[in-house]
Amino acid sequence: MPGKTYPTDVIEQTRIVLDAWRQIKEDLTLGDLTLSMLAGELAQAEPGEAAIVNLENQLTEARNQRDALYTAMWDKVKRVRSAIKGIYGDDSSQYELVGGTRKSDRKTPVRKPKPTV
Repeated sequence: MPGKTYPTDVIEQTRIVLDAWRQIKEDLTLGDLTLSMLAGELAQAEPGEAAIVNLENQLTEARNQRDALYTAMWDKVKRVRSAIKGIYGDDSSQYELVGGTRKSDRKTPVRKPKPTV
């Protein structure tokens, strides 16, 4: 996907150009471009930008709420698995039912050879 065809600070740059244009000569026209045309486009862009910022803030808040809920759920899942492991043992079928790996199903660790220096 190609990059954007405009800079990320296009609104700020447009404000700077409009202020400078007003100081230079307000009735200056550049071909068919006038000061009022550029100011009108800026006025149309600002509410859209504000709406995007608002929606991004709402999305951030929703993600934070989701992450907090997922963290709480994960803590409870770990507690249940630990309790089942403690009650029935780490090689029990009950422990496997709640998502744990039975002790008899685990691979034994393989020793790595010492590096020669």
